[in-house]
Amino acid sequence: MISKQSRKEVRAKKHMKVRNRLSGTTERPRLAVFRSNNHMYAQIIDDTAQATLVSASTLQKEVAEGLEKTNNVEAASKLGTVIAERALAKGVKTVVFDRGGFIYAGKIKALAEAAREAGLEF
Repeated sequence: MISKQSRKEVRAKKHMKVRNRLSGTTERPRLAVFRSNNHMYAQIIDDTAQATLVSASTLQKEVAEGLEKTNNVEAASKLGTVIAERALAKGVKTVVFDRGGFIYAGKIKALAEAAREAGLEF
């Protein structure tokens, strides 16, 4: 009988493949995205210094304020604008997008497009 890998294992494997190919530098840090069943998280990471420069999530009051749910496309787009505004305030203009092994559709796409519209380049 053939056993099937869980979605979590498949996503983790995809993420490791992506992480082997890209990393964030001081000039161009990495925008890492993670989504759970209830919330979304975004971080801008400098991998050479091993430091998180900017972070935002739907757990934070200023992000979740005015949202009906924290795990839909609307919440993802708001998170994208917030992370972009915080990054621009820190002086980060260009990033490398790390979708975390998730498919580039739906919430991940909404977050990326909102960040681009807010001024981040990737």
